[in-house]
Amino acid sequence: MGTNPSSPIPPPRPSFVIGDRAFTILLGLGGLAVFALIVGIGVSLAKGAGEAHDTFGPGFVTGRVWDPVHETYGALPFIYGTLMSTLLALVLAVPVGLGTAIFLAEIAPRALGQAVAFLVELLAAVPSVVLGMWGIFVLVPLVRKLEEFVIPRWGHLPVFSGAPTGLGLLTAAIILAIMILPFITSIARDSILAVPRTQGEAAFALGATHWETIRGPLLRFARKGIIGGVVLATGRALGETMAVTMVIGNCPIISASLFESSYTMSALIANEFAEATEALHRASLINIALILLGVTVAVNALARLLIWSTVRHAGGEGH
Repeated sequence: MGTNPSSPIPPPRPSFVIGDRAFTILLGLGGLAVFALIVGIGVSLAKGAGEAHDTFGPGFVTGRVWDPVHETYGALPFIYGTLMSTLLALVLAVPVGLGTAIFLAEIAPRALGQAVAFLVELLAAVPSVVLGMWGIFVLVPLVRKLEEFVIPRWGHLPVFSGAPTGLGLLTAAIILAIMILPFITSIARDSILAVPRTQGEAAFALGATHWETIRGPLLRFARKGIIGGVVLATGRALGETMAVTMVIGNCPIISASLFESSYTMSALIANEFAEATEALHRASLINIALILLGVTVAVNALARLLIWSTVRHAGGEGH
């Protein structure tokens, strides 16, 4: 029996309307809860760091001395160590991760690509303390040999100065690069696989080579997801604690050398908070945590702005 196409559409039943509204409200509350959680963490940290704010003011961020004995605290060496180790890790991991993702998605045979992708994702499940131990027993001796080769020849350059200990920024950056590599590779691979096949087929039809197709439409359409993976990896690198603590040397100095020891904010909190008996010491450590939270939020906000700008200039294309 046919229906009259001109007959009016019946209004939704009241139970459906109520259910839709309840579902919308529930989702809105969930989004507000996440925002409230972040704000609550920031407020509680700011409250706990009140004594450090009152004592040092803005000089806490620019101070270079961390001396619990004389109750002098400055965060700059730890901010520098955190940002530099993260930046170096990204420099090492992004090209390798993106290259691996392209190989797995576009070049490798299907069976091999799935097997390697599984191993890459499995790497993300390795506990950081295990990677830290591997770093101490395997990576540190290898970096020490590299330093023993480089320092006598180019040690006069600031970037290669220091003693050949094997502990320092370079070792920490390599460990961090290994830890964030699965995030970059997996998300970039999924983003490339999500690009419509018609984009590649159209490029081939116009006479483009395989490399030109990958470099052109595939990466252009997948770049939003690739940048998102880099953002996620950056957040992981900024907050990583145990593995970095074990190989970075834990010395609060600011040096241009890749071979010098350094210190990160998360490593400082892990090393000293349990033994912080003085109120000002505890407040200073909480202030470090507040700065780390601020740096993480700022980096993610800048990355989101970069994604928005990229998509906007591309006319909204991409996934």
